[in-house]
Amino acid sequence: MKLISISSGKVLPLFGNHHPNYKSVVSAIHKKSISNLQNPIAIEINTLGVKGDEQADLSVHGGIEKAIYVYPSEHYEFWNALLTRETKKPTSLEYGAIGENFTIEGLLETDVFVGDKLLIGELEFLVVKLREPCFKFNAALGYKGASKAMLQSGFSGWYLRVLKTGVLTAGAKITLVPGPRNTSIAQQNKNLLNSRNQKDLWE
Repeated sequence: MKLISISSGKVLPLFGNHHPNYKSVVSAIHKKSISNLQNPIAIEINTLGVKGDEQADLSVHGGIEKAIYVYPSEHYEFWNALLTRETKKPTSLEYGAIGENFTIEGLLETDVFVGDKLLIGELEFLVVKLREPCFKFNAALGYKGASKAMLQSGFSGWYLRVLKTGVLTAGAKITLVPGPRNTSIAQQNKNLLNSRNQKDLWE
């Protein structure tokens, strides 16, 4: 299990006809890899996440409880295949394209529970909750069904609180320290799928 990319983004206009009430909104969902296995630069991680990273809407992203968004690299194959099929354009997303700060390998939503700790390098993080997709995710990927696909696939990723700050570099080893193990991220996703209006995800 290891960290293979650290990504950061700035708040920018996000265009698209992916919501009936918004023709353009601002978002920092477009993240770019700033430390990866090919270019392992040391990046400062503070209590609010990756230094220099921004969030447009702090009610749903960012802050202490959602400081870092983690996404398994294993899911990129799914998105590339889906978008290639649905948009009729060959797609090869770069790490950070899902909006994540940390792209990892070796841990999936079924493996991770709310309250688990992740030790990454010398730093320490707490698993808080899954990521809930919205219309901005649809706009970012250029596909109106992206949010629905994330929810139905269970490929949501999850948020971390930073317990121990410091410096991280891509390639750092990840160790999972189990918490109470009551609710996995996969189970959270299933609960959300059962309760959420699917129609909303298309808008």
